Amino acid sequence: MEIMNALALLSNYLVVPALAYGSQLALGALGVTLVYGILRFSNFAHGELMAFGTMAVILMTWFLQAQGISFGALPTELLALPVGILATVVLALGTDRVVYRFHRSKKSQPVIFLIASLAVMFFYSGLTRFIIGTADRNMGDDGARFIFTAREFKEWSGLDEGIALRTTQGITVVVTLVCVVALFWFLNRTRAGKSMRAYSDNEDLALLSGVNPERVVLIAWILAAALATVAGTMYGLDKTFKPFIYLQLLLPIFASAIVGGLGSPVGAVAGGFVIAFSEITVTFAYKRVLTYIMPGDNVPDGLVQLLSTEYKFAVSFVILVVVLLVRPTGIFKGQSV
Repeated sequence: MEIMNALALLSNYLVVPALAYGSQLALGALGVTLVYGILRFSNFAHGELMAFGTMAVILMTWFLQAQGISFGALPTELLALPVGILATVVLALGTDRVVYRFHRSKKSQPVIFLIASLAVMFFYSGLTRFIIGTADRNMGDDGARFIFTAREFKEWSGLDEGIALRTTQGITVVVTLVCVVALFWFLNRTRAGKSMRAYSDNEDLALLSGVNPERVVLIAWILAAALATVAGTMYGLDKTFKPFIYLQLLLPIFASAIVGGLGSPVGAVAGGFVIAFSEITVTFAYKRVLTYIMPGDNVPDGLVQLLSTEYKFAVSFVILVVVLLVRPTGIFKGQSV
């Protein structure tokens, strides 16, 4: 029984949050890896693109709620998500036409694209803050809060420790699963997806085969913008929306993409969960868990925490550096969609 209590405690405070967080990182990393796989540059504006998409979802949610429209037990943000995706796609395609297309025509080096993405990042950042401000915005404040509560789990299991599953956590995992399956189906089963993979594997050969490069780039930006909006919205629903936080998320998102293999969709998903579980495992306080599995006199007085939660992004950085030194191509060999 003591072991089961320890497992319930770990599940409630480590496994479930890590699954939700890993899903959010996986979606963000997929957007980064798609752009890299097609355009061969690291899009540093991706975090702010997530912020913009989430902002668009929030604004549409406010409009729907003002009209008395809701989604029952689910957050209204899910109804507003298509509008947010559309707004973000328009922004991403407009940016590509104004900024990146010029550099493609000049066949600029990847470092030029990277510098351009930094400028775009600051533009997105200012645009988002100008429209919605800098304050925290609580999302998912309607609908059912929990799929099941810790009290309900305790009554069902008879354990002293409970497991609670918030609706937003369940939605995050389900939406991520749907997005990942749909993306892999698109890349492997559709003509457009196969064209993207061919272009990513060998640009010259794809062009000789009749692949339209501008169409491939168009689809890549649409998919990246859609994934950014979904990732940002899921993160905001699970935690909170504050524009600056998405800039901070850029480090674990890039770490996820690189650890998995930059340019590899499978690697992006795997890397997201590796980073999420690593961050939460290292910053988790294990004292309560040890009280169940160790004799009372041997339980340490401290929190038994390797790192404070303030340093969780440092975990991403360390993993990123180690992977770049030991296996630069990542878990799955990247550089191709």
